[in-house]
Parts: sequence; C-alpha cells; structure tokens
Amino acid sequence: MSIDMAMKRPGVDTSHGAILYLEDVTVSFDGFRALNKLTLDISVGELRCIIGPNGAGKTTMMDVITGKTRPTGGSAWFGQSHDLAHMTEYQIAHAGIGRKFQRPTVFEQHTVFENLELAMKMDKRVRPTLFARLTGEQRDRIDATLRLIRLHGQEQRLAGLLSHGQKQWLEIGMLLMQEPQLILLDEPVAGMSDAETARTAELLNELRGKHSIVVVEHDMGFVAEIAQQGKVTVLHEGSVLAEGRMDEVQAHERVIEVYLGR
Repeated sequence: MSIDMAMKRPGVDTSHGAILYLEDVTVSFDGFRALNKLTLDISVGELRCIIGPNGAGKTTMMDVITGKTRPTGGSAWFGQSHDLAHMTEYQIAHAGIGRKFQRPTVFEQHTVFENLELAMKMDKRVRPTLFARLTGEQRDRIDATLRLIRLHGQEQRLAGLLSHGQKQWLEIGMLLMQEPQLILLDEPVAGMSDAETARTAELLNELRGKHSIVVVEHDMGFVAEIAQQGKVTVLHEGSVLAEGRMDEVQAHERVIEVYLGR
C-alpha cells in the first residue's frame, strides 16, 4: 500500500509517513521498568521484526500498542490522530490495529470458511448482521484470503482439525478479513514445522507493503527470511539496543553479548 492510499483511509492521518510512533514510552510494574523510555516508529507498509531476549519488553510493547497496558510515561500514536494511551482496547482494534497472539485462537467447531465469515462480520465498519447472506463481493474476499493463507480447498474443514501451522494461518486470515492497517504478530512460527515456517515467511512477504506489520519472533532463520533489507529492532531491558538491517544487527557487539551469543 502506498502512503497516499493509506492517507485516504478514514481515521488515521499518516502524512508524516509513520503509522505507529512510540516516544519515551515507560511502563513500570511495582518499581520494575518493563519499558524504559522506548522510542520506535513504524512506516506505512513496513514489515518490522522485533527481537530480543526474554524480558526485553517485547510483549509489554505490544500490550501498550493494543491498549491492554497503559504507559506510565511517554506517548504512543497510531498515525497522527489516535493517542493510544487514551483509547480502550476496543477503540484501538476498531481504529485498525489487529493483534495475533502466539497461541492460535480460532473457532474450532466452525469450518475454515465460517471462521473467516465471522471475522469479517465482526468488522463494525461493514455492519452486516451475523445472519445476513454474503454478497458476491464478500465471498470473493473470503476466497482470495483462503488462497493467500494457503487454505484454499480446506474451507469446509473444521478449524479444530487443522494442523498447528494451518490454525496460525487461519487466524492471520481472520485478522485480514477485518482490514487492519497495522498487524501485530507474536511469535507466528512458534511450534511450526520447517515447511510451515517457510510458507509463513512467503505469506508475510506477500503482505509486505499492503499492511504495516510488526513481527515479534525468536526464530532467527525466519527473521532473516522476512527482514530482507528492512529494519530489525533489538530490545533489551525495555529500550532499543540496536536497529538496522539483519546483517548489521547480527554484527553488533552488544547484541551478540546479550542475545545472539547465548
């Protein structure tokens, strides 16, 4: 998606080119700083990988972005018009931020098709009733998403019968049905086979530019596949330790010391 196209979407002014901007964000829990003056910006259409050791603040950062945790200091903006620190989780999701947790949460007793249909009909901007018939355009959207997430031909299968990797793809598809402008993915390939991991990398590379995507991941091989020439951000003790291309980050002495060298 071009910046011009993103600017035309209602509700999010991205005229500065950044869809997400965190400045000096601090989160303290009983005196412990989970985030320590974290400053980070994500450009429109960018795929950004966030890495770092356990306890670096990655999950807390995503909690702040989605409204689950309130920052004790600093500011967090979605575009220029949405102050995330003063919005509810629902308001943030409705504004266009979608999050996928590490553990897939699909409707296991419903078919793959029904999961995508339900996700689309929960999009309040479209406002269909859950019992309305799908339009041809809506069916086309579901069909296109099925192909994108590698589940075309599996649409009548119960979601509970899918493999772990397929459930992850289905949940990504459910996010896409809601047309988010920013997608947050928490360890999307954890527990996947090598083949599923490779197909997930292909999927995210296809989404690059169409959505802004933040991926938190520990699998360095997977990160290398999707980072390409984009930025990788390394968090440590709640703030940015290093940022740059994958090869630059891998050669950074402090990154090797606190994370990659372990």
